[in-house]
Amino acid sequence: MASLKEIKVRIASIRSTQKITAAMKMVSSAKLHHTQTLTEHTLLYANKLSAILNGLLDAECDLESPYTEKREVKQVALAVFSSSSGLCGTFNANVWKELSARLHELEAQHTAVCLYPIGKKIADELHKAGYTTEDDFLHLGEKPSYEEAVRLAGKLMELFSSGKADRVELLYHHFKNMATQVLTHKVYLPVTLPQVSVENTVPTTDYILEPSPESLQALLFPKLLNLTIYTTLLDTTTSEHAARMMAKPASRLSPTSCWILWEDSKKTSGYALKRHETPANHFDGASYFNYY
Repeated sequence: MASLKEIKVRIASIRSTQKITAAMKMVSSAKLHHTQTLTEHTLLYANKLSAILNGLLDAECDLESPYTEKREVKQVALAVFSSSSGLCGTFNANVWKELSARLHELEAQHTAVCLYPIGKKIADELHKAGYTTEDDFLHLGEKPSYEEAVRLAGKLMELFSSGKADRVELLYHHFKNMATQVLTHKVYLPVTLPQVSVENTVPTTDYILEPSPESLQALLFPKLLNLTIYTTLLDTTTSEHAARMMAKPASRLSPTSCWILWEDSKKTSGYALKRHETPANHFDGASYFNYY
């Protein structure tokens, strides 16, 4: 049975943790607006660039690129994005749950997997489960930059174009709003055009291509793929800040915990902290917490 001194130490520890979570929420609040605005602007640019590329491919169907080649899937490269710190609710747990299910699916298909974790939390889970990972980009999400995103995108493109990976997939959180972050799993390579039904077909924009469709395509593909990784990094960071803002503080004393502490204190000491006892002989957890 815990003594009164042990209970006081426990309360002090919980209060210290609450101060840490409060500071983390303040930092996340300050960073959220910046990353959210940057993500929205970057997504607009990426969507427009994607529309131009889709129009180019739609008009020039005979053009070929190493990034559009479809082949039998024997090896998959999987880039997984998480946070590098905790106290953000189920943000990382949801990533690991989805990733674990995907890995079991690939194992059932006898498909080799190369894992690229971005974020220490998902890397730790993979190491605990016995998986081998490529940790060159582990800290990429802590301070997202376009230069680092290009480095990761270049590695993934090199894997696909060299035949070391037949498909490249991304797993990350997409920021929808403060309360909702959508876990997203999509194919990064090969690049595919969205399928449009005949009924919904609309006239495409007629582009004048200079100096040639081939050279323009060679320029746009890497640019779009680099931008996709950069927006994914920003999306993940924004979602992490939002998840931390919305997460219930782990240090908050629940009514059940307060009542257990109160009963223990009464059994181990005649003092029983009476000045924190309410008129209805019910423990006021908030007063007790604030006092210590």
